Amino acid sequence: MRVTVCQIDPRDGYLDACLAALGDHLRQEASDFVLLPEMSLAEWLAADPSPDGAKWTAAVAQHENYIERLSDLGATAVMGTRPIVRRNGSRRNQAYLWTAAAGAVGIHEKYYLPDEEGYWEHRWYDRGAKNFDLARALGLRIGVQICTEMWFFEWARHYASARADLLCVPRATPHGTQSKWLAGGQAAAVCSGAYCLSSNLWCPVGDKANCGGLSWVVDPEGVVLATTDDANPFATVEIDPEFARMSKKTYPRYVPE
Repeated sequence: MRVTVCQIDPRDGYLDACLAALGDHLRQEASDFVLLPEMSLAEWLAADPSPDGAKWTAAVAQHENYIERLSDLGATAVMGTRPIVRRNGSRRNQAYLWTAAAGAVGIHEKYYLPDEEGYWEHRWYDRGAKNFDLARALGLRIGVQICTEMWFFEWARHYASARADLLCVPRATPHGTQSKWLAGGQAAAVCSGAYCLSSNLWCPVGDKANCGGLSWVVDPEGVVLATTDDANPFATVEIDPEFARMSKKTYPRYVPE
């Protein structure tokens, strides 16, 4: 199984080129699964402390338009997050899993919402239900924790019990924090006994959206298999789902709660 992580520049005028280059990489690497960063198909709205309903609506439409063309990337399955609006008007950040057969299916809505400079998420949208369910594709059991949710390691343990093969962490995290986030991803992989994949947004230093890149693939024992950087925004590696399944029986996953 070949999986890909990426760092994406979501700014107008840059996003299309990023996605075209990602598609070239995926086809060259014959990747099966790709994780996109958090709400990566439009500019990062939560950099602004003042929520704007019209901008949210436009971002919803822009994500929908790009998601309709995900088959152009060439991967069999794609996971990311998108802005949505519930029937009652509630705005949410929803993780989805896309396949050619089913389209984009909502999996989980972000529950743990930061509210600080550059990440005014609690102002922009509402938290979802406190559900961390599995998605399934390519014969894999896939868990997702959106960005800040990674730090709540009880859910990594939950995914160990649910026998997840992949734990996906789509992110929008700042410059200067990459090592901290990678350490958290290694801990999440060990807690879950799953391959931890994370993809992050990237914008240049000084941009209103403080998004610092560094995406990773970490194996169930915490070994870093691949990372991205400014010069290498995409990374593809071969993983062994059976290793994740066997890891559920080894330390520390077997230790009872």
